[in-house]
This record gives sequence, structure tokens and C-alpha cells, in this order.
Amino acid sequence: MTDRLIYLPLGGAGEIGMNAYVYGYGAPGKERLILVDLGVTFPDMDGTPGVNLIFPDMTWLKERKDRLEAIFVTHAHEDHVGAVAHFWEQLGAPVYARAFTAHIARLKMEEKGLPDGTVRTVSAWPERTEAGPFTVGFAPISHSIPESSALVIDTPAGRVLHTGDFKVDTAPVVGEPFDHAMFEEIAGEGVQALVCDSTNVFSEHAGRSESTVGPEIEKLVASSTGMFVATTFASNVARVRTLAEAGERAGRSICLLGRAMRRMIEAAVSTGVLSSFPKVISAEEALDMPRDNVMLLVTGSQGERRAASAQLAQGKYRGIELREGDTFLFSSKTIPGNERGVIRIMNQFSEIGVDIVDDDSGRYHVSGHANRPDLLEMHRLVSPKIVVPMHGEHRHLREHARLASESGKRGIVAVNGTMLDIGGDAPLIVDHIETGRTYLDGSVQVGALDGIVRDRIRMALNGQVIVTVIVDEDNEPIGEPWCELRGVPTTGRSNAPLVEVLEADLNQFLARAEAKTLSDDDRIEDSMRRIVRQTCLDEIGKKPEVVVVVSRLI
Repeated sequence: MTDRLIYLPLGGAGEIGMNAYVYGYGAPGKERLILVDLGVTFPDMDGTPGVNLIFPDMTWLKERKDRLEAIFVTHAHEDHVGAVAHFWEQLGAPVYARAFTAHIARLKMEEKGLPDGTVRTVSAWPERTEAGPFTVGFAPISHSIPESSALVIDTPAGRVLHTGDFKVDTAPVVGEPFDHAMFEEIAGEGVQALVCDSTNVFSEHAGRSESTVGPEIEKLVASSTGMFVATTFASNVARVRTLAEAGERAGRSICLLGRAMRRMIEAAVSTGVLSSFPKVISAEEALDMPRDNVMLLVTGSQGERRAASAQLAQGKYRGIELREGDTFLFSSKTIPGNERGVIRIMNQFSEIGVDIVDDDSGRYHVSGHANRPDLLEMHRLVSPKIVVPMHGEHRHLREHARLASESGKRGIVAVNGTMLDIGGDAPLIVDHIETGRTYLDGSVQVGALDGIVRDRIRMALNGQVIVTVIVDEDNEPIGEPWCELRGVPTTGRSNAPLVEVLEADLNQFLARAEAKTLSDDDRIEDSMRRIVRQTCLDEIGKKPEVVVVVSRLI
């Protein structure tokens, strides 16, 4: 059988977040494999109540772990590295990353109690790492977090450039600038396929540099009175430093609030990404200083309920309270789906009298992703045979594939579970893999088909009724059944207590039930469940989740 080069997204294609991309080379069904990124996405109360994190379903890869050579991580954003520690024992392959990303990955491994040496630090291009039939190099690329890298993946079927998340920024403040000459050199030997970020494909204007944000932030901080608070993505080390330096120039002492903020700055300093950072003070020290002399840099730019921003909006955090006349800057873009949480926090601050500055004007934030002209620039630099859009919702992938076709490249839409052969002149769909999501629920990983999240949503929407009945050794009910209501109105259309209506209907059922039914717990449960749901529908217009407990005396 002829060897082939395959690409298979398990997460991140058809959605933004939860990135996981498999490459393979070899005979069909026997390919040696590598995994690029292994990230998470975050839950919301509407669709995933109570869940801690959401992972891509890695079943396909776990079943082929004996063929997995290595895991390569492009950068340290949670949607690219956040699931590595959760799956490492199930996959067992070495993890390769550059120093900053490796530092973050090791911290995650330590938290899970995994052994040292699972994460290996590599240097930037032109250094390369051998992994079975693959040779992989980390090509520095600009993004909103330090040491992001495109992966140069050499195979017997040709070179693949996997961009990871990127933007064209020649003055990124922190980290490496976009190097046109380097990518032209990488493309010099010919590129078989460009697997490319699609997030901002609909943004028609050229992307702005991170360096354009600093002067605007500095003007804002200098003109503000009271305490100044700013939030941004903790991983955007360049922005955090820009904010801190603006505060320092305005005569303010800098206080970092939130574990993620402190962790990212510590990682950047310890790995040499940051050579300097303004001196920071503790929350206790901030409390003893005049408000005009304090600047807080806080987590929670996306409305996260437990983050420092949300805590401040609800009253106080670490003893610090905001007051009328203080200023709160959102130096970030709200990720689609997080609008409700962010607006809630804004309104809470507004009620206190805090002045809110967001990024509607585009002054105080720039995206970390390539806009449409920047994508075209990457296409031109790399000149690949094939363009495979990734990291985007379906509409982003489709538009990016169209953009590639318009410039003479062969583009294709490949959502999660679509296996492509990208080794020929045109991409071919060769298989479809069942994919989905799994969840970290507390400390346990659960599958989407386990029903746990589904049942939790049903209980949240409709409430729950618990029914208990006792049956003796002769299959005769002892006393009457009783009900407990949770999250259900206590009175329905009949104006009688709902519990009493339910118990009366259930008691009538038991009085009429045949001996065959009373001898079978499953029949009792099924019948009582149907009665409760129908009675509740008649009384309150809802069918709650019902649990029936049958206790038998022996």
C-alpha cells in the first residue's frame, strides 16, 4: 500500500478553542503519528453547568497511542496547552515546546503529580526534533503570548507549515517580531501544505501592531484620577507590561491581582522573556497607599465569576474596594459567548460609580490573530500547494478556503473528525472520525455520552422530584409514598400543595396496582415516574426529572 500524509483535527476546526491536530505518515491505518497542541475550552452555565473544563474527545488517538511519536505545543494559551497534563498518562508521548511554553506545561504536570522529564524544551528554528518519519522545527511567530511558534513539519511527502495562532507584527513589544525573510527561507524548499489560523479572516483591514497600544494606554492612565484598574488576558505578557509601565510613568504603584496574572509574569521573568518589569506591591501595601497612587492589574477580562474583576465588582477582593470616580479599563476583546458575563461586571461597576473604559474604539487592544490581508501575506510568503484552514468556526474555515482558492491555492474545509490526505496535488478526504467533547467535572473526566451534563441541564431547567415508597415482604405498600421537591414550584393550578397532589395520585396508583407490578421494582419506578411527570405537567406546566426510590423490607 502507498504511504500517505494525513491531517486530522480532533479539536479547533469548526470552533475557536480546544485545539488538537493529528498528523500521520505511513501506510493507511498504520501511520506513525504526532499531535500538535492539546487544549481546552471553557464551560458556561447555559450549556455545561458545573463543569470545570471541556476537552476534545481523544478516544481515536488513545486507541492508537502505540503509534504516537510525540506531542508538540505551539504556545502557552490554554486552548493549546491546557489539556496536556490531563491526557499525558493516557497518551504517554514526550511533549516538546519552547522554554516559556514548556515552563507553563511543566507547572501543569506538577499540579497533576506527573513525573519530571515529561516536557522537553527545544530551541527555535533552525533547530529540529526527530519524531518517527517527522522532523519538526519551531519557527518564531508573533502572537499575543511570548514564544509562539509555527511548526515546520518535514515529512517524506513534503513540508507542512502549521502556523498555530499568529499575526503579522514586526514590533510586538515583547517576544519575537514576524520575520518575513525567515518564512521565505522556510518556503524556499517548497511547502506542500499550509495549515493556517482562520480567526480573523473576515477583518478586512491590516492588523495593528501591539506597539500602537502603549501610547493610548499611557494617555488614559495619566489623565485618570482615583484608583486605576485594568484587566487583560493574563497570558498577554506584552500588554501586562505596557499597562504596568504606563502606571509607573503616571506615578502609580503596580499591584497584580489574580493567580494567572502573577504566574504568567513570573514565568516570563524566569524564562528570560521579560528582562524587566515594574516593581509590584502586595494587596496589603496597596490598601495603605493613596488611591491616586495605585494601579491594579487584575484577571477576569472575560467575565469569569471567580476572577479578581468579578470579585471587585461584587464588593471587594483581598480587602480592596472600588469607589465612585475610580477607572476600570478592559484592555481586551470579549470572546464571543462571554458577552453576558462581561456586561454583568460592567454594570456592577457602573452601579458603584466606577468609570468603565472598554475597547469599542479599538484604542486599547489589538488582536493576536492575523486579519485577512495578513493571511494573504502568509499565503504569498509560503506559496503552498494546499491551504487547510484551522482554528475557526465553520464560517471562518469556509471563507479562508475561498480566499485561498481565489489566490490560486487549493483550499479545503476540514472540520473536526475530517481526515485528509494532504500528500498529493490536491487534498483528499479519506475518512471521517467520530469526535466530540469530554469534560472535567470536579476531578473526574466524563464523556459527553455519559449523560451527566445532560441530566444536570434537565434538572436546572425543570427541577427534580424524589419519590420514596416502602414495600413489605408480601409486596404490599407500607403507608403512603412521599415526595420531595427540588427546584419545583410548591403550588400548581389546583392551588393545592403540589406535594399533596402528587402523593394522592401515587397512592391511588398503588391502591390499584396488580401484584405483578408491585413485585417488580422496575415497573413501580417506571409507572411512578410517568405519573409524577404527567401530574407536574398538568399542575405547573413542566416535566421535572424524577427519581423513584423503592425500599423493600426483608
